[in-house]
Amino acid sequence: MTGSMYASVAGLKAHMQKLSVIGNNVANVNTQGYKKQRTVFRDSVYSLYSAGSNGTSSVGGMNPSQLGYGSKIGSIDLNMSSASYNPGNPTDCALVGDGFFLVGTKENANVTNPANYDDFSSESLKSLMLTRVGDFEFKADSYLTDSRGNVVYGFMCVGEETDPKTGKTKPIISDQLVPIRKPRWEKNEDGSYTIHYPRTDIDPNTDAPVGGNNGGGDADATTAQKLVDDKPKYHAENNGAAGDADDTTPDAEYEFAQMDSISIDAKTGCITGVSKADGKLITIGYLAIGSVDNPNGVTHVGNSYYQCMAGAGDMHVSMLGNVQKDLGISQINGSMMKQPEDAGDDAAPEYKSGTDILSTDTEMMVGFLESGNVDLAEEIAELITTQRGYQANTRIITVTDSMLEELVNMKR
Repeated sequence: MTGSMYASVAGLKAHMQKLSVIGNNVANVNTQGYKKQRTVFRDSVYSLYSAGSNGTSSVGGMNPSQLGYGSKIGSIDLNMSSASYNPGNPTDCALVGDGFFLVGTKENANVTNPANYDDFSSESLKSLMLTRVGDFEFKADSYLTDSRGNVVYGFMCVGEETDPKTGKTKPIISDQLVPIRKPRWEKNEDGSYTIHYPRTDIDPNTDAPVGGNNGGGDADATTAQKLVDDKPKYHAENNGAAGDADDTTPDAEYEFAQMDSISIDAKTGCITGVSKADGKLITIGYLAIGSVDNPNGVTHVGNSYYQCMAGAGDMHVSMLGNVQKDLGISQINGSMMKQPEDAGDDAAPEYKSGTDILSTDTEMMVGFLESGNVDLAEEIAELITTQRGYQANTRIITVTDSMLEELVNMKR
């Protein structure tokens, strides 16, 4: 087979792969948050027929003579630029600028275990998935979830405090990156309800919250903070009384608080709801925004999700409107404990800095979903040129075959 056939076959393969990319873009022209792909061709290997020279005292220079063997796919790139935005549900969210929402399973929260310092390297965040599709709502289990059932990660409200300057009540926000969920409540004897926010772990030796920002701990704490769901139990028979040792009434957990008018603030990502019991405004938490060093280098994992894998660099976390400064948190688990490997059991704990919460210029639109950035006219134009390139390569093959046929017929 001649070199022209080899080159044309390579060209057919390359154009067919490009056609697959174009077809995928066109198929997702109405997919929310889809980012189009681009095919980049590279020329293939070359044979050197004669080397070049710079010339001598007697003759001039010569250019090298080379013969190529077609084209190949150099890369299939992502274009992460934003497109237009379509109206959606009240709790739908769309990011304007770089960044992603962080979603995952409930078990992904284990990567933020503050008792394990190594899990708080930048790589530990990479187990979370990235998405530009913010179709969020609180589902039946009271977790903020997207349409695929993945929980949304952010920073939870763990209580309230009164500002001594203004006398107003403001929320206390944990510095731990966890799935966002509603707080629980307890019905009192007078018919009112008491909100039970998520809490920090309790040191069994002191019965006090320990470690981490907003954990209430001190420098002598020996247990790192971990945010847990507040599910205190009571005996239904005696309305929360401790009961005696012989009481065999099954325990019951506090239910998740029932809320109306759940909303997300576009400037800060603050999620609030109105209690159905007394109409009080309750702060649930704040959305976290993820970013990577190279947004075009993220890896598709399907269903409009990406992951920060090789090519994307490190993963970082930020908050909308840089509200972390007002909330008094600057790091994810700002104080983490790590015992030196060669230290004895009585060695003092060693505190390390957590992952910084970075500033961002990314903004958010609430009540909208981001549309795909596929330009259908551009894709059709690419489709036509790809078709013509494919046809031209097939023509080269037929012409070469015809020439070989003439050569065979000469012997006859």
